[in-house]
Amino acid sequence: MEAFWSHSTEEVLDHLGSSAKGLSGAEALRRLARTGRLRGRRKTGGLGLLLTQFKSPIILLLVVAAGLSLFLRDTLDAVIVLVIVLVSSLLGFWQERGAARAVDRLLDVVRVRVRVLRDGAETEAAAEEVAPGDVVLLAAGGTAPGDCLLLQAQDLSMDEAALTGESFPAFKAPGKLAADTPLAGRANSLFMGTHVVSGTARALVVGIGRDTEFGRVAERLRLRPPENEFERGVRRFGAFLLELTLVMVMAIFAFNLIFHRHLLDSALFSLALAVGLTPQLLPTIISVNLSRGAAAMAKAHVIVKRLASIENFGSMDVLCSDKTGTLTQGRVSIHSTLDVRGRPSQRVLRYACLNACFESGFPNPIDEALRRAGAGERSAYEKLDELPYDFVRKRLSVLLAGEGKKLLVTKGAFLQVLGICRDAVEEDGGARPLVDLRPSAERLYAELSAQGLRVLGVAVREFPSQPAPRSELEKDMSFLGFLVLHDPPKPDSARTVAELGRLGVGLKIVTGDNHLVASSVARAVGLDPQAMLTGAQLRVMKDEALLARAGRTQVF
Repeated sequence: MEAFWSHSTEEVLDHLGSSAKGLSGAEALRRLARTGRLRGRRKTGGLGLLLTQFKSPIILLLVVAAGLSLFLRDTLDAVIVLVIVLVSSLLGFWQERGAARAVDRLLDVVRVRVRVLRDGAETEAAAEEVAPGDVVLLAAGGTAPGDCLLLQAQDLSMDEAALTGESFPAFKAPGKLAADTPLAGRANSLFMGTHVVSGTARALVVGIGRDTEFGRVAERLRLRPPENEFERGVRRFGAFLLELTLVMVMAIFAFNLIFHRHLLDSALFSLALAVGLTPQLLPTIISVNLSRGAAAMAKAHVIVKRLASIENFGSMDVLCSDKTGTLTQGRVSIHSTLDVRGRPSQRVLRYACLNACFESGFPNPIDEALRRAGAGERSAYEKLDELPYDFVRKRLSVLLAGEGKKLLVTKGAFLQVLGICRDAVEEDGGARPLVDLRPSAERLYAELSAQGLRVLGVAVREFPSQPAPRSELEKDMSFLGFLVLHDPPKPDSARTVAELGRLGVGLKIVTGDNHLVASSVARAVGLDPQAMLTGAQLRVMKDEALLARAGRTQVF
């Protein structure tokens, strides 16, 4: 549908033969079959992979040499050269084909999934299984599976930087726009591949694949994979050998003619010399050695998709790594729940569990740990509303009704939660002005973070009757205390970092955690916690200054 953003919701639904309740499962399958998506994601082609093994100038030079040997009636040499070429190419093909299949299997497991309405009910589907006419539900962290028209939105902001170049999130809301509205101004549309920064949305999928803005850009920019340094070196060496062989053959042929040698004998001698100059075993030696490296890496559960990448991998001198799940164990556990004075508090655990049990954002290990800890907490409450997590507010709130009251429960980054609180709840249930307790609370937060513990804040607000307007909910709250989480470093992380240093590879940690937690983990794995740049520093730093600091910085 052309310029779908300029049509009303009813017109677009009618054009797509859909409704606000989405498609039926059977209709979605029919539409996917028509678009060819039921054939699945395009797998790595075997023939194309085999042909790429013959693109090296050295291989082509050997093939030419084999042809010359046949021309000279030296069948044995020709067969030997061709066998060497085939063995070398098949070795590379076999390794890369196996790696490609392993990657295909991994990609089948690690698939982007979206919530979609099918047969009037909410379900989950892989992004590539979404059809035009489907209605999808998005929240913070979610990705648009196609170009969509907004049906409903609540505080919705999208990151469209990859498409528009705009670094600030784009605010979105349902509506009808002019047909000539530029891409960056289409506030009623979501684009495939962009993701939700904050808020929630219900959207109608209008286009998928090539029929999207990203798809059209991708078609215009289709490029072959970049050549790595090793492949470039082999190609240049092969081209050099080819040039050298041609020059020597032509020079020797010319000298033979100058000295009045027989023309046919001179030509045959020059061609035989060309065959002799070709390094027949070089491709096989390269393939065998790279295959041995790939086999050794496979034992360490590393997939080598392209053999030539092993040489580049060996030349690495800087490795950038995430913290959570890479250097740490990636299993979040509840270390403790503390009140504002640092004493153990069941009240904090109870309300944190309520928040986790009723939130509907993207899955995360923190909420999963809390749900396990408070599986029976939600029975006495009913959810009225939710202010979803976003990367600006850095907190999530749920509005609940139960036990004769309406209650807003907020959980999130400590400083962001503390900033919306007016008072703090003591262990006996009494409230005290936060200004009296804030310095000690911030000191406790710093101490816990310095131990490598992740610290969240928990707050509540009770409404005696009607809740405040939605935009006013997260105000004048009561701070309950600290939710302290633990994700320790892996036992072998420090040894691995030391081994990388011995091999001349510098490790850089790139993490979204606060600088105190990052410092603690850096210290635990043997890095310098003082060599750090925070997000606040990066935002005000000029490119030249960052270039000067990046080499000395170990934690970002």
